[in-house]
Amino acid sequence: MGVGVVLAGVTLQVLAYRHATAMVQFSPGARRMGAPESLGLTEKLSILVSGVTLPRPVNARDPSSLGFPYETRTTVTKDGTPLETWRVPAVSGSANGDATAPMVVMFHGYISCKADMLPIAAEFRGMGFEVWMVDFRGSGGSGGMTTSIGFHEAEDVIAVAQETRTVSPGRPLVLFGSSMGAAAILRAASLERLEADALIIECPFDRLLTTVANRCTLMGLPQFPIAESLVFWGGVQLGFDGFAHNPEDYAAQVRIPTLLLHGGRDTRVRLAEAERIRDRLGSHGTWVLFPELGHQSYAQAEPVAWRQAVGEFLNPHLGAKAQTRRPDGQSR
Repeated sequence: MGVGVVLAGVTLQVLAYRHATAMVQFSPGARRMGAPESLGLTEKLSILVSGVTLPRPVNARDPSSLGFPYETRTTVTKDGTPLETWRVPAVSGSANGDATAPMVVMFHGYISCKADMLPIAAEFRGMGFEVWMVDFRGSGGSGGMTTSIGFHEAEDVIAVAQETRTVSPGRPLVLFGSSMGAAAILRAASLERLEADALIIECPFDRLLTTVANRCTLMGLPQFPIAESLVFWGGVQLGFDGFAHNPEDYAAQVRIPTLLLHGGRDTRVRLAEAERIRDRLGSHGTWVLFPELGHQSYAQAEPVAWRQAVGEFLNPHLGAKAQTRRPDGQSR
């Protein structure tokens, strides 16, 4: 019996190592699987044996598809990773003019790329912002083939934020991130090397272990010991402690005004988990809940409410530096 237990334990860890690799390593040409909760029994069993395959996210379109002019730029991170960004100028004739308009830098979620944020970029541009859209390492036009689910991506956030300050010093700067992008922003802010006037984060997970455990549940798998094994081996492979990658802890170190948006029906980042981040932000945080929404784009699902929340948050925090505008050109 003892030998059987040992063999079972070893088998579990071998599978966990393979699955951890699959969760952080992109594979060119791989087919993207559906959402965990949508998979059938056969698909789940296949994934359990062979692991997921992550297709390398590719930008299928660019800002010109919305009629926007743009410039493609490359930013190099502290560890030498090249990041591709799109710089979309503010609308000509906006209240502050192209050269003085506030800037927003946008960071996407897990298994995503900057093209997926184009609809939200259009919202920000309609409000008078110059928009910078970023491919995290491993995605789109950026270098690398792995994702650390927000840990190393914090350096991507810092690098691009610093470049905007170099290119356009003195202009108001807002950082926007969704899911993994939000986690990366929180980590970057906690490192005290991030300069920004305001942060807007949507549905960040509270702890890496929690978000992995939630995905186990959606797959119909026991959380323990699978989630712990995946977090351990994923961290080993990418050179960091996965159990210490906790946005709720980062939030306690944030000193930049932060708008936290969340969906009340989110099954990947549950309400109680988002509330922990809200509580750790303390007086630096502003909380807005979309009760009927899940893990999705709030700007696309409820654009009017999203614009109101963002506008009401930004105007007092940007102060005299800038005033957000509605698409009709009227100030908020």
